[in-house]
Amino acid sequence: MPFLTGPNGEQVVPIRINGISEPLDATRLIPVESNGQDKIVHYAQSATPEIAIKAVEASHQAFLKWKNTSYVERRDLLLRVADVIESWVDRFAQLQAEETSSSLAWGRANTLILTRIIREIATSISAATTGEIPPLELPGALALVYKEPVGTVLTITPWNAGMILCGRSLAAPVAAGCSVMLKASEMCPQTHHTIVEAFEEAGMPKGLINVVQASREDGPATTEALIAHRAVRKVAFTGSAAVGRIIGQTASKYLKPVLMELGGKAPAIVLKDADVKLAANKIVYGAFLHHGQICMSTDRIVVVQELADELIQEMKVAIKAQFPDGAGYAGSKRLAKRAHDLLQKAHAAGARFVIGDGSLNADGSSLTPTIITDIKPTDEIFHEEIFSPAAILTIVKDEAEAVLFANDTLHGLNASVHSRDILAAIRVAKQIEAGQVHIGNITEFDEPSVPFGGTKDSGWGRNNGKYALNEFLMEKTITILDPAADAHFGK
Repeated sequence: MPFLTGPNGEQVVPIRINGISEPLDATRLIPVESNGQDKIVHYAQSATPEIAIKAVEASHQAFLKWKNTSYVERRDLLLRVADVIESWVDRFAQLQAEETSSSLAWGRANTLILTRIIREIATSISAATTGEIPPLELPGALALVYKEPVGTVLTITPWNAGMILCGRSLAAPVAAGCSVMLKASEMCPQTHHTIVEAFEEAGMPKGLINVVQASREDGPATTEALIAHRAVRKVAFTGSAAVGRIIGQTASKYLKPVLMELGGKAPAIVLKDADVKLAANKIVYGAFLHHGQICMSTDRIVVVQELADELIQEMKVAIKAQFPDGAGYAGSKRLAKRAHDLLQKAHAAGARFVIGDGSLNADGSSLTPTIITDIKPTDEIFHEEIFSPAAILTIVKDEAEAVLFANDTLHGLNASVHSRDILAAIRVAKQIEAGQVHIGNITEFDEPSVPFGGTKDSGWGRNNGKYALNEFLMEKTITILDPAADAHFGK
């Protein structure tokens, strides 16, 4: 007889359509593993293409009503959602720690940052949706340019910053008047479902956000069924560049626009006038925070030659002070092993460990904080996002060479520059091929009111505030001709 819980009585995260949990299929369960606890914490129901289509159709029906709501109704819903999420901060922190092995501090910070992001989006609705009356050449004619929601949005979100990356991908479309079909991460489904629960608690209409998840085996067919459905008008994806290419190719086949935030390989550039101690503290924190599993993590350290030795010594001090017990756990043993292999291959090819040795702990659940140098362009780690507490150190002769090295990558998400000379820092920042460059700060700096997104292989489009809202709005032009004007185009 099919069971309604996991094999040992564990909870099963269901598929929810129109606010109702779908019946469970015991043959299609996804184990959700905690790397830190080294056990399965619960299961999730894997979707089929047929179930995904049912969910999309429910989202479309909700959109037909939601698109006609006022900005006040949408704003007030999101403000209530933010309040609910804030009141559940401890619950969300525990869920993230359980599913992704993050620290409770990381989980709390992610949750509270999301509330700020949602409130910023909510308060930007009226301005973002304001239309225009452009001037026309034709006498007696009037054009009204309206901002309308694009329709049902498919959003696919990752696990590593499960609150922020999922929550903002729901808030912006809903604020614009869209409905959302959420494909939750199979690594943190309960976290993502609980965000949707917060929307429901705040009074969200049924079906406005429907949520499925799929196993790695079921994922490709389910995802294509979602993208292909005629009701889906835009796709929002956050994840790796490798998967982004697949999503982009599939979306292009069905002529669906995509908002993408993909991986990064962020450089932290230390110029000759830098405060070396400050730079070292920022770099270490930016490289090792959350086990280096942030798309904005400092992946490359670029320092001018005269400061290199001093920076290395200050980074050693900073690591002992900030990460005396290591950098926490990887999201999975597979991710930790991948980073370990990248480092060891480079080391075997002639690279040198400056700090740490790229080793794994006894059970393979975390990587030793590591900085490696003498990396060659032929090394895999030169091009691949490390996504662990490790970074490449490159010593350059001057500012010009620092810029050349920083841009020598397919990625272009973010960067940082360290210098007491603000004009030099701005000069370098303007030359960096990245969506955002932070002077005197960590590479992960992100504010709810400023645009966030990448260039090159790091994606396209922008998140946060009014910029995110614009991604889910389209212009509609209505013209009116006064018959008394008796004018004709081209006359």
